[in-house]
Amino acid sequence: MFARLLFASLLLLNCPAMAQSSKPEVAVKRVEIDGEQVFEVAASGTVKAAPAAVWKVLTSYETMPEFVPDLEKTRVLSRTGNRAIIEQSGVARFLFLTRAIHLIVQVAEEPMSSIDISLVTGDMKVYSCRWEMTPLPDGGTRVAYSGKLVPKFYVPGMLGANIIRRDIERMMGAVLQRLDQP
Repeated sequence: MFARLLFASLLLLNCPAMAQSSKPEVAVKRVEIDGEQVFEVAASGTVKAAPAAVWKVLTSYETMPEFVPDLEKTRVLSRTGNRAIIEQSGVARFLFLTRAIHLIVQVAEEPMSSIDISLVTGDMKVYSCRWEMTPLPDGGTRVAYSGKLVPKFYVPGMLGANIIRRDIERMMGAVLQRLDQP
């Protein structure tokens, strides 16, 4: 869920499957950076939607709980030009356990190209991610998501990477489906 929220951290869909969307490619690995165990995530997929339509969905932050799994609330706290401060709340689920997650993130937008998200405060020690949109020759868009995260709570090693992979696959799949809706 931290990955979902993170992702949702702006873009961070409970929609029926759409044949137009590609199945997302997802990679998660746990690495040590400056003595800290960091989860590095990468996900991508293609949609038939044009970059402008993709941009509109990915920057409509307050509608994200409508389609991002386990994201319960997103609110834009402030906006100045291409920068925004966003509050997000959701839940992380593991077996029979649930944990509330709350984040405040800063978003830097490069219109029609990328969205960079960084942690201001919340239930993560490290949280940074990036959305990139690349136009395709057929008029569609390649959508890529990458990030680094370290929750403030314990996440088991390899099991944690598998949990985050599952969350990112669900999140990215839902986002790709939403992007391909008319």
